Formats: sequence, structure tokens, C-alpha cells
Amino acid sequence: MGVIEAHNVRVLGSGEQMIVLSHGFGTDQSVWKLLVPHLLDDHRVILFDNMGAGSTNPDYFDFDRYSTLEGYAFDLLAILEELQVVSCIFVGHSISGAIGLIASIVRPDLFSKLVMISVSPRYLNDVNYYGGFEREDLDQLFEAMRLNNKAWCGGLAPMAVGGDMDSLAVQEFSRTLFNVRPDIALSVAQTIFKTDLRPALRLVTVPCHIVQSNKDLAVPVEVSEYMHRNIGGESVVEVIVSDGHLPQLSSPDIAIPVLLRHIRLNIVA
Repeated sequence: MGVIEAHNVRVLGSGEQMIVLSHGFGTDQSVWKLLVPHLLDDHRVILFDNMGAGSTNPDYFDFDRYSTLEGYAFDLLAILEELQVVSCIFVGHSISGAIGLIASIVRPDLFSKLVMISVSPRYLNDVNYYGGFEREDLDQLFEAMRLNNKAWCGGLAPMAVGGDMDSLAVQEFSRTLFNVRPDIALSVAQTIFKTDLRPALRLVTVPCHIVQSNKDLAVPVEVSEYMHRNIGGESVVEVIVSDGHLPQLSSPDIAIPVLLRHIRLNIVA
């Protein structure tokens, strides 16, 4: 099967400007459903599912290839090549923001801008670096996923989104999270939490717009400031008043206008 079919690629809208929307762990392209309608009149919107998402065929998930984020980055580049994209605005949520960073280092010519939501180059705390997690936290997380994935998913959804199980946003994230095959979910989580992209930030030359919730279980505000200081090219940070790691779902009235502004405007020095 080709890359377009394998990743459920869709191209919507009209206009010369191409915009790529890339989802984070535990979701799929449906996470953008509240943003997409605002883009269709003046952009061509590319939507796709990262391999391993519940909407993809699990038989295509290569555990070796996706043991690092480079595997996902080369998938992204393959999609852009297949669609003959010469330049795009890339919008990446969570780990997809990091994937976009890697892809932009390899092929900076393909990206006019990166808009990143709730993105971290490293989740694990280190000397003079606060990522939000200690090693013991991650060991407990992986053990919980091994022992009872269903219970782990049920516990994670309200904490990650910032709400209770009656919330439509929590229910939506729960749906896509439960759809990920448990062994794939564990493998992807291990890849994400072992990643350290801090040394690569200085190699990023594409303008970066960093959007961060002020209350995010997974990514502290300090991380967005760290990225802003260390990215090699131009960058800007905007912290929004929103609970949770998925503000485009949990706080669309706040997050979507901010995202649209960063998509449409250039960084002002």
C-alpha cells in the first residue's frame, strides 16, 4: 500500500497556501475537526494519521522504524513528496511538533513555518532542565500500561485533557486513545519519553510559533520558554489560559483564534 493510503491522507480546501495538520499521541486527524473549517477558504489542508494511530492498520507499524522520531519524520517527508508539496505551514500537536522539527532540519525548504502546540524536546528532568517527569514517573507509567491498558487509558484521558469523563473533549480523546493497540501504545510512549531533541534545537532554522497551555499535565510552561531560547532560527511563544494538553479540543474558543493568528501572521522581530 502507498504512503497516501497507509496514512489516510486527505487534502481539503482551496488556495495556494498548503497547511499540514499533524496530531499527537493517542489521537488521529480528527483532533483537528474544530480547526479545519476555519482554514478551508484560503488554504489547502493536508490531514493524515501517524502510523500507529488507531485509525491506521496496525500491521503496518514497524517497531524498529518507529523506535525513534526520525521514522515519523521521514513518513511526513514522504507524504509531502508524494503530494508534490514545495512549501507548507506545518501545525504539529505534542509529539508531532517534535516530528516537524526533525523534518524541518532535514528539508528546511519544505517548511515556511512551524506552529507547535504543547510540544516538548524532552519530557525527563535533567540537570538545569525541567521537563516535568522523573525517571520513576516514567517507569510507573510504562508498568501501568503493561498491566492494564484499559484502566491506564481511562485514567489518562481526563488528566491529559483537563476535565471529567462527562466532558465531550475527554470522551473524544478517550475514543481515539482506546483505539490504539496496547502494544503499539506502549512502544510509542517509550519512544516519546526517551526522546531528547535539545541538541537539535539549534539546527532548526524555520520560523517557529510555540503555543502552550498554562496548565498542561505533560508539558510545563518552562519547556516552551526553553525551546524559545534554544531554537536556532526565529521563534515566538504564546501561553494561553487553558487546562490540559489538548487545548484545540478542551478550549477551542481560546485555542483556535490563537492558532489561526499564528498560522496567518509572520513573526515580528
